[in-house]
Amino acid sequence: MIDRDNIFGGEFDMSNKRLWLPILLMVLALMIAACGGTAPTETTAPTAAPAPAEEEAAPAEEEAAPAESAGANQLEFYSWWTAGGEADGLNAMYDLFKAMYPDIEIVNATVAGGAGSNAKAVLATRMQAGDPPDSFQVHAGHELIDTWVVADKMEPVTFIFEENGWMDAYPPDVISILSYNGEIWSVPVNIHRSNVMWYNPAVLEANGLTAPTTIEEFFTVADALKAAGVTPLALGDNGIWTATHLLESVLLGTLGADGYRGLWTGDTDWNSPEVTTALESFARMLDYVNADHAALSWDQAAQLVADGDAAMTIMGDWANGYFTSIDLKPNVDYGYAPSPSTDGIFMMLSDTFSLPKGAPHRDNAIKWLTLAGSKEGQDAFNPLKGSIPARTDGDRSLYDEYLQSAMDDFASNAITPSLAHGAAASEGWVTAFNDIMTLFVTDRNVENAQAAMAKACVDAGVCGQ
Repeated sequence: MIDRDNIFGGEFDMSNKRLWLPILLMVLALMIAACGGTAPTETTAPTAAPAPAEEEAAPAEEEAAPAESAGANQLEFYSWWTAGGEADGLNAMYDLFKAMYPDIEIVNATVAGGAGSNAKAVLATRMQAGDPPDSFQVHAGHELIDTWVVADKMEPVTFIFEENGWMDAYPPDVISILSYNGEIWSVPVNIHRSNVMWYNPAVLEANGLTAPTTIEEFFTVADALKAAGVTPLALGDNGIWTATHLLESVLLGTLGADGYRGLWTGDTDWNSPEVTTALESFARMLDYVNADHAALSWDQAAQLVADGDAAMTIMGDWANGYFTSIDLKPNVDYGYAPSPSTDGIFMMLSDTFSLPKGAPHRDNAIKWLTLAGSKEGQDAFNPLKGSIPARTDGDRSLYDEYLQSAMDDFASNAITPSLAHGAAASEGWVTAFNDIMTLFVTDRNVENAQAAMAKACVDAGVCGQ
């Protein structure tokens, strides 16, 4: 509190009114500011003149009232979808929402760049400051759970699934990836597939070959192609995640669905002979990739396949969008199949929407999540995004040839989470894994890579010492 007697460092002379009256008024103003005033925020409207003292001392609860109390009827949605098919798909969902709730204003708080890295940084600042949006985009699995659920920043959305009868509309393995401590934490709007081998049919046919279905067949086909002067496998790993992406498919093909899942739960030993075999297969595959792989991106590697300079590449099904964007036709100009030895398994990643604690317009957020999880919402979004619905009852007529095949596999295959894309492991573990891969691609030392991966599992708190 202000010391009324000693504010100037000592007593002052009260005998001269011309001196003490202005000083007294200054003291009174300081006392009011210290006890009741607040600094204006960015949204505070300026005033023409200072308010009387009794108005400055307004009740604290009125000053702290959220924006919603001022009558705003909004939905603030946060994502990194700012361009192309992703923005088109999001806008299609917005149109549906506006038709259903014309009185709700949508605030599109998107942040572009870096596959979500910029958006995640801004989101972290807001969440830590207690200023969450009403809902935000996040990858299914560990990206949400390890970052925000464990920090007690999220509300479970199990009640939305139950109230809308969705528990049977989504595959059990997807529900499992979305769940933690018996609750579901986000609503998936789409599914991408990681374990896809894309190939040039004309190149294989010209060499009397067919697309390999197993890892063993891959090496047989690769030897024949290499002997014919064709690069067997296109890789573009100027971003190391693509090497991790390739390895996760090799691990899946070697260990199977259960064994692969166990890598991320501690049930599968990273020091096991099966993991050794997978790492040896990966190192051997590098003998068949393009020499300039470290200088290329994933889409440049896909272009090698499109041009016939390479026969195959292993990449997620956003490659289908790339091929169609350059006017190639599926099963004519390019083919697709599960990556070797993964037939019957669908390695997934998913964009989901969440419900933060303290969402300013919680009821509107629930309306949005209900639309996002519905058949109508997903069929509006995914044909434009280039992904398939997370539900198993999408309208097939809206999807292209490849996406229809992906819908069939998603409905019938075992579902496993992608490591490279945030579903299988925590972001810290993925970062550590990518660091290991940077060295492994260069030195191909299986023993060292396996030991480092085992240690990363321990460091992540999943595997024992």
